[in-house]
Amino acid sequence: MSSLEQLVASKLLKIKAVKLQPANPFTWASGWKSPFYCDSRKTLSYPAIRNFIKLQLARIISEKYEDATAIAGVATGAIPQGALVADELGLPFVYIRATPKDHGLENLIEGDLKPGAKVVVIEDLISTGGSSLKAVQALRNDGSEVLGMVGIFTYGFPIAEQKFKDAKVELTTLCNYEAALEEALRIKYIAPSDVATLQEWRKDPANWNPNK
Repeated sequence: MSSLEQLVASKLLKIKAVKLQPANPFTWASGWKSPFYCDSRKTLSYPAIRNFIKLQLARIISEKYEDATAIAGVATGAIPQGALVADELGLPFVYIRATPKDHGLENLIEGDLKPGAKVVVIEDLISTGGSSLKAVQALRNDGSEVLGMVGIFTYGFPIAEQKFKDAKVELTTLCNYEAALEEALRIKYIAPSDVATLQEWRKDPANWNPNK
């Protein structure tokens, strides 16, 4: 685990943007039961953490994608962070809707992108990768070149890793599941006895049974 991943995990845990409840699982919108929940949007309410994340995302883009000509955020969670990063880098910003508007121009991509734009996509959270890669495809369909995706947190599900590989999209995140788990153990937020449950869940989250 890198020092950056550990630092970001510490910040997320401090503001309770990451919650671990092996004994009292959450229910995700997908219906999955989960002992782990990450809401990185909470970082927007803490100016120091918000600024730290903005600067780290911008640094990665500057180092890896120096020829980027635009930044795109995935609606809705990554819109504010994406706009902050674009402002820091002095680049145009657009965001991609989950579905086209049902009125007006019926846009899927909001904002102006020049033909052939070299875009870095900002995401707040990557779970299965479905919505993230749908945004990538929308940009490609619009004639843009997607250089890569940079996000705050990924669960690192095998299904998501395969999807990104198949779509030929490079993903870089500030923090991940392993870092959050290790930091939670270090600060005694969870007990060593909880680790097996948390690791078992991540292997097959769609079919995980908390009552087993």
